[in-house]
Amino acid sequence: MLNNFGQTFKDNGYQLGNDRDSPIYHEPAYWPIMFRVTPQWHRESNDRVAVDKIPGDASSGLVESSISKSGFDLSSIDIVAAGTLSKNISFFVQPFINSGSTSIAQTWVRLDNLAGSRWLNLKMGKFELDEPISQERTLTLNNTGGSYYNYFFTPPGDNNFFTGIGGTQLGVELLGHSDNDYTRYSVAVLSSNNGQTGLPSNQTYDVYTNYTQGFEVPALGLQRVGVYGYFGKSPTYFQTSDGNPIPGSGTGNRSFYRAGAYGLWYVGKFDFSTFYMHGQDNVFLGNSVPANQPSKLPAGAAGPAWNGGFVEGHYDYNPRLILISRYELIRMSRQANPSIRGNSGNLDTWTVGYRWYPIMNPRAGLAWVQEYSRIVNAGTAPLSGKDDINNSFLMGFDFDF
Repeated sequence: MLNNFGQTFKDNGYQLGNDRDSPIYHEPAYWPIMFRVTPQWHRESNDRVAVDKIPGDASSGLVESSISKSGFDLSSIDIVAAGTLSKNISFFVQPFINSGSTSIAQTWVRLDNLAGSRWLNLKMGKFELDEPISQERTLTLNNTGGSYYNYFFTPPGDNNFFTGIGGTQLGVELLGHSDNDYTRYSVAVLSSNNGQTGLPSNQTYDVYTNYTQGFEVPALGLQRVGVYGYFGKSPTYFQTSDGNPIPGSGTGNRSFYRAGAYGLWYVGKFDFSTFYMHGQDNVFLGNSVPANQPSKLPAGAAGPAWNGGFVEGHYDYNPRLILISRYELIRMSRQANPSIRGNSGNLDTWTVGYRWYPIMNPRAGLAWVQEYSRIVNAGTAPLSGKDDINNSFLMGFDFDF
């Protein structure tokens, strides 16, 4: 998590604002690169999986059964290089290495303090949206509770190409902040391709905007609140060749949005993150129907809508020991059509854990991590339609250098 100095340093483009921000003034042996990886042991369980009555015999019929697995494992290797190319020109590169494959999570260049103003900074590339409650910096790592579900939620039966505000996106962003960083804004124009390279979807653009305001509370210190919105379009069908979709030819674009508010609260050794989202997709997206075939919409079809949020709390016993808890929920307020059960898509998830840092210095960090998460997905059991429950327990070493 970033304190106000860390947030200001980030918002300044990894600069302190003096005459020595250019890399020519840095120690020649210094190379601004970091790698992070998590060797771990974890256990995963799902209480309702469709399995053959007789293993290996597909004709024996299916029953629901609890399945679990456990063992030693390894996370992907996260590599980050960031800093300045010159005074007021910043950069960030973040590749992943996972089981022999590589991908680029982020890579961008930013022009800082345009016209001498901290209110005008321009970033271009692939980047995380301006989310003070960051998915990239989440403290939890397990399979069930390692992500914010609200950031990646898609309603049942929906074929929106956009998968959520938690993923990194391709585009350009204008952002700025006050001298003390209490007031912040960002406006991003993004290709409607869900952060994928090669122009795979359509030719429209999405807009994301965020505004954050900090304020002092006597005896408690700095608190932050903010509002955000993502407004975009997604294709409902593609041009085809011999029946196969042609990448980049998406058309029949229909609208969707995600909007809400958040807060970062500090009370002594406790801190809390609160988050709310309202989402809505167009009726054609929600029913996976091409916009040029409206007759295929089922009777009573509507654009799906939902509300969700989470509360995450941390107790900093000391700088080396952090206790973590989170509760998150999503509730559908309107399904795409009457055939979808009213509570389908609803979920509740709980996470508890701690991080202990035996090593914490400017060059390296090591944390011993233990976490438990449980998620209840309403009505998603494959055969009975009952609630489906997944559990995840993880322990391991999370380190960077």
